[in-house]
Amino acid sequence: MTLPQDSYLQFTPDLKICRILNGMWQVSGGHGRINRTAAIQAMFEYVDAGFTTWDLADHYGPAEDLIGEFRRQLIATRGEEAVNNIQAFTKWVPRAGKMTKKLVEENIDISLRRMDVKSLDLMQFHWWDYKDSNYLDALRYMAELQAEGKIKHLALTNFDTEHLQIITEAGIQIVSNQVQFSLVDRRPQVNMVKFCEEHHIKLFTYGSVCGGLLSEKYLNKSEPKSSEINTTSLRKYKQMIANWGSWRLFQELLATLKQIADKHQVSITNVAVNYILNQPSVGGVIVGARLGIAEHLSDNARVFGFNLDAEDIDKIDAVSQQSKDLYKLIGDCGDEYRR
Repeated sequence: MTLPQDSYLQFTPDLKICRILNGMWQVSGGHGRINRTAAIQAMFEYVDAGFTTWDLADHYGPAEDLIGEFRRQLIATRGEEAVNNIQAFTKWVPRAGKMTKKLVEENIDISLRRMDVKSLDLMQFHWWDYKDSNYLDALRYMAELQAEGKIKHLALTNFDTEHLQIITEAGIQIVSNQVQFSLVDRRPQVNMVKFCEEHHIKLFTYGSVCGGLLSEKYLNKSEPKSSEINTTSLRKYKQMIANWGSWRLFQELLATLKQIADKHQVSITNVAVNYILNQPSVGGVIVGARLGIAEHLSDNARVFGFNLDAEDIDKIDAVSQQSKDLYKLIGDCGDEYRR
């Protein structure tokens, strides 16, 4: 399998990435037991299929360790050059409180060791409590570590537009922000997209397939019982759908997507991802990888083979307009984690 050229983005001068990122949240638990040998084998399959970019975090169970082991095996079997073609974007999610250079550096060093790299491709920083402005100190220290070569690029996760602006105005160069963005959750369209466009910041989006709910599997099905919502992702996004509107409206959305998918000979999931990929400022969509358990490589590859036309977009938007306003209900991007 070879992905077309438009499936890649020159994200920074030194990082060319795949626009579908392999999400490693699933290895943190709540998605089935992970067999490490099978997981590493699956990682080879992803990269061989052209999906070269990984999204992970310090708190995603063994995710950073898996990247380290994968890199070592890649070098051992294919040579040093092979690892230059993969990118691994991690996160640091500290507790709020006083930030010192020593504390920040110790945590960055842990990720460097676990991932077996000399410099982190992208450090995506998350902060739980905006009332505690120590996040600015943490970012300033990370900028120092960037100048020292331990971090290539600084980014954010789940920051809202107001605080992204504060950080930008403080002179800290941010290249991306990771936020939830889907046909169900369109909150980034209110303020975030415009700000990112003006400041050359990319969005990496998660939740774009609603944990698998935006798929044929749930079309024409009655609302699943709690016992059937058996992964952390499904529980999270089922709740988001409940906030957005009724199961009946969600079925209307799925039926509309199915009609469009059939027209382009792709899947519902492909349409959902394609729509988000083509929004302004979106650099890539993160699709969860249940390594060694389930694999959707051939389906994911189809995302890049078609273009939604104006009629398709109008049909999708007509359903979305019937939903509740999640921005009014929840707030800006990431506010659901700070309530």
